[in-house]
Amino acid sequence: MSGAWKAADVVGLREETTTARTIRLRLPAPVPALAGQHIDIRLTAPDGYQAVRSYSVAGATPDGFEITVEELPDGEVSPYLVRDLAVGDQLEVRGPVGGWFVWRAEDSGPVQLIGGGSGVVPLMAMARAHAAAAHPAPFRLLYSVRSPESVFYREELESLAERETFDVTYVYTRKAPDGEPAGRLDKGTLARHVLDGGSDPAVFICGATGFVEAVSGWLLDLGHAPDRIKTERYGGMGGTS
Repeated sequence: MSGAWKAADVVGLREETTTARTIRLRLPAPVPALAGQHIDIRLTAPDGYQAVRSYSVAGATPDGFEITVEELPDGEVSPYLVRDLAVGDQLEVRGPVGGWFVWRAEDSGPVQLIGGGSGVVPLMAMARAHAAAAHPAPFRLLYSVRSPESVFYREELESLAERETFDVTYVYTRKAPDGEPAGRLDKGTLARHVLDGGSDPAVFICGATGFVEAVSGWLLDLGHAPDRIKTERYGGMGGTS
């Protein structure tokens, strides 16, 4: 399916925050999705104008997959997906695609996930795949987000964190819960909460370009191997608008 446009049915909608929602899509025929892949969505206006955007797969389902979309105020596609799309509608989709920024169950080593804002979406797919496989390798998520109200998948993340092999840490950049500090992620905070480079973890970083570049540099300073760090950026490349 990766090269062909198909009509997918919208079979479920779930609000994640006031500006983001998860969309469950059912495909004409089941298509496997690797954790970390993305799909393209194409909207066509009555006058024939088309807009195509890419969205990370948040998780696979038996008959399709879920995506989570955050609305951008000046976006062409995301406001419609977040505000107007309804169960029973159809979307033109292509994919899933991508084979580099992915986690596979046959990968045996520890994994460090680092997400900024909506960059948590493909990382959530990895966390879900890890849990579904009852994988024994340690998984750790460091999630940088503006405020508690901006957290995607909070209840599910807390449930996953009850497993011995999964851990999640939040860094609140603007507003934190009572008694917790707020501030941007820095090198010191990163060092305290990520797996040590000596354990040779696979590292997946997703977020805005500045976030990804800063975190990647800090990890190299902390002794992580360059070939173990994989990154994905949103914004400017058709990502989340």
